[in-house]
Amino acid sequence: MKYCVTITNIRKGSDLVKSSIFKTVLIAASAALLLSGCGGATGGEGNRQGNEKKETVTLTMEYNWSSPNADNLYYKERIKQFEEQNPDINIEAQDIPSAQYRTKLRTEAAGNSMPDMFILFPAVEMEPYIAADVLMPIDEIMDEWKGILPPQALAGFNVNGKQYAIPTKMTFVDIIYYHKDLLESVGYKEFPATYSEFLEMAKKLKAAGITPIVMGNKNRWPMQSSFISAVGDRFAGSDFLQKVIQGEAKFTDPDYVNALNTVSELVNLEAFNADINTMDEVQQQDYFLQKKAAITITSSTIDTKFRAGNTDKAAAENIGIALFPAVEGGKGDPTKSAGVIQYGIGLSKGLSDAKKEAAMKFLKFFYAPELYTTLMSKGIVVPALVETPADTTPYLKEMLELTKNGSAVVFDSVMQPALKDAMENGIQAILTKQKTPEQVAKELQDTMDKNRR
Repeated sequence: MKYCVTITNIRKGSDLVKSSIFKTVLIAASAALLLSGCGGATGGEGNRQGNEKKETVTLTMEYNWSSPNADNLYYKERIKQFEEQNPDINIEAQDIPSAQYRTKLRTEAAGNSMPDMFILFPAVEMEPYIAADVLMPIDEIMDEWKGILPPQALAGFNVNGKQYAIPTKMTFVDIIYYHKDLLESVGYKEFPATYSEFLEMAKKLKAAGITPIVMGNKNRWPMQSSFISAVGDRFAGSDFLQKVIQGEAKFTDPDYVNALNTVSELVNLEAFNADINTMDEVQQQDYFLQKKAAITITSSTIDTKFRAGNTDKAAAENIGIALFPAVEGGKGDPTKSAGVIQYGIGLSKGLSDAKKEAAMKFLKFFYAPELYTTLMSKGIVVPALVETPADTTPYLKEMLELTKNGSAVVFDSVMQPALKDAMENGIQAILTKQKTPEQVAKELQDTMDKNRR
């Protein structure tokens, strides 16, 4: 596999999923249903080789697996395994930083210059590629996952009855991680149950010389995705963003202005790390692991780094997980977590017959049941009905329990790119005290109205 790191384009993904979807997927994962025909390390067609020497087929691929997360490393390993077992197929990969990925792919779609294979994000994120007519449906091979991937897990990549990709994992973007001993040092043996208690705890941590919350917002999406998705849900409810899309609510409504105001409140308390806008998400994780802050908010995938894969077992045990607390008078359910399916691999509609055959073979291999069981063993939540591996960590079980009611909406999973950009720019402006929550709310609504026209 050849790697070429580029420096052009955008971030991470999402999906509006109903509560029943999450319950179906999570109950299936935690119940560990053993399905017949779920084995097979090589997946699909395997390593069937004829006596004739085949001509090498080269497939280009773009993905955003540059962060050293456990699942990203494993995805790359599966590509390598596929190439070893299929020497007649070569995959030339571009590993593009998440902060730049989306823009690059949209530009390629607009210019009809798509790579052969590429990471797709679900739901609203599919629209530019459907409009550009650059995607190849994969319905002809979907029987490969019959009984393994439920319809709810596939829905985000299904448009007008055609399936364009399948997911690798379920990601909850708003998990709060905290150092138990740092919270105990200011009088909290449990994570606060309400937002007012959360603010009081932040004040006590600050007074004790401890940075309350570390966030790495250099690439702008962490506060938009991990923070405001959860906070917006707590204040305005899980149906608010859909109501905005339908014209039944506005970003300028008091509930949502109050949600944006939490950023101002925490800034005024100096609750965030001072370098929030120049620190990236990986630096954020390391900062937290070094106990330079009591709390961080990031995705469920990072649990493998913080706990399941942490060689310092005492440090791992000292890290607790929670969801953003209840808001007094808020319309959201504090037991809900903002979740999305991720990492469907799309195919270019322009593939030749030889490339199409090779790409379909790769998908069967890549998404074999082994993918999901291995991810589970690494502590990753998956949307598949597969046997729970014997080495599954208790940390995954704790994550499944925490997120079992999840259906809060991830902001950028339902909002068009212009709204995502407006939100990210707005939060940056609030963080630097250049704009008020009211001003940002008006800008969001103006952008929404303009897009609707």
